[in-house]
Amino acid sequence: MLKPKEALERAENLVSQAVKAGADAADAVYVCDASTEVQVRLGALEDVARSEGEEIGLRVFVGQRSATISSSSLNPSILANLVSRAIDMAKEAPEDQYAGLAPQDLLLKGAVPDLDVDDGQDPDPAMLRASALECEDAARAVAGVTNSEGAGASAARSIFALATSHGFAGVKSSTGYGLSASVLAGEGDAKERDYDWRSARHLADLDSAAAIGTRAGERAVRRVNPGSVKSGAMPVIFDPRVGSSLVGHLLGAISGSSIARKTSFLLDANGTALFDSSISVIDDPLRPRGLASRAFDGEGLPTKRRAIIEKGVLTGWLMESASARQLGLQPTGHASRGVSGAPGVSTSNLHLEGGSVSVSDLIGDIKYGVYVHELVGQGVNLVTGDYSRGAAGFLIIDGEIAGPVSEFTIAGNLKDMFAAMVAADDLEFIRSNNVPTLRVDGMMIASA
Repeated sequence: MLKPKEALERAENLVSQAVKAGADAADAVYVCDASTEVQVRLGALEDVARSEGEEIGLRVFVGQRSATISSSSLNPSILANLVSRAIDMAKEAPEDQYAGLAPQDLLLKGAVPDLDVDDGQDPDPAMLRASALECEDAARAVAGVTNSEGAGASAARSIFALATSHGFAGVKSSTGYGLSASVLAGEGDAKERDYDWRSARHLADLDSAAAIGTRAGERAVRRVNPGSVKSGAMPVIFDPRVGSSLVGHLLGAISGSSIARKTSFLLDANGTALFDSSISVIDDPLRPRGLASRAFDGEGLPTKRRAIIEKGVLTGWLMESASARQLGLQPTGHASRGVSGAPGVSTSNLHLEGGSVSVSDLIGDIKYGVYVHELVGQGVNLVTGDYSRGAAGFLIIDGEIAGPVSEFTIAGNLKDMFAAMVAADDLEFIRSNNVPTLRVDGMMIASA
């Protein structure tokens, strides 16, 4: 794998070639990845995989016309052809008055901050195998677990470099480690599966293999012999594993492109209260060792901590340069970029805060409701906010978690769900999108 400095030089050289060949402006993205993954099942090694790859993408502008092209070969003659083809494509593309690089005066200036996302390690497959075996052993040791789908351990390193023709050059090197297990409980046709996983930028921050495996086993056992739930309106508790998807729907609805195209149910919501005043949603790209930390976005703009929801109020849209121009606003440092296509938008380390009650208190007054730990299907309409998804979880009866239930649907409208949301105090920073246990009253439940 290239060193970060060499990776950045690759991107800079391609941009320089594009400008010399006649492009009015250009940017280039270089990405390389190397990963090792070990899979075990029933105490035996099942697979060891090693992958390495690199890609480079070039975006050129000729007037208000643009084109993007990418290659997995960095042969100089192929890259020279890449440049000429990109310019030819741009000349034939339709004009777009909003196309262009990010405003030069907003680019990140000076050195790129070090966010400590690369621990410099490269674990060998034997160590990964030992971790995966320990994780699966812990899961299979849970009473009631009857089979295993296996466990896996992975280690990866990646480099992302971005260069633009108007003065930005930045590179990020990061490591990533993962550990997971998936097991089954029950017998015959009554088997149920569940899983657990953790990931981290530093190997030292990864949860223990035994803890991950034990949680996977316990979750599978709790799901055995599910019953049914009554249909009707009732409170729904969202486990943190699935509650984060609700924040994901919020982000999709406030992206600049959705607002510019008028395809969002939150078109008129800027500056209004969407949640209870106790709730804030924070994007923190500068968190050291964060799973999605980044000092600059996909267009070279600096990132910063921002309250997307501040004390219940929506503070604005998430915009890359093109949608910002269309809306007459400034980009917000949320551009995301791959080697192909124009920039989109994404957040980094996101979390929902403001919970002040324990999970037991959150459910304590529920006479009849459901605790959801799994969602299936994609029944979410971001144009209208209508929400309908299949679910599985547990009944809540008289303030206590009761038996497992499955094959039911939960439905509502996201605006109503946001307004009714109450958060517990069990927030953990273990994913890139973190929420505590959430409660939403008045949702419609339909049993299959």
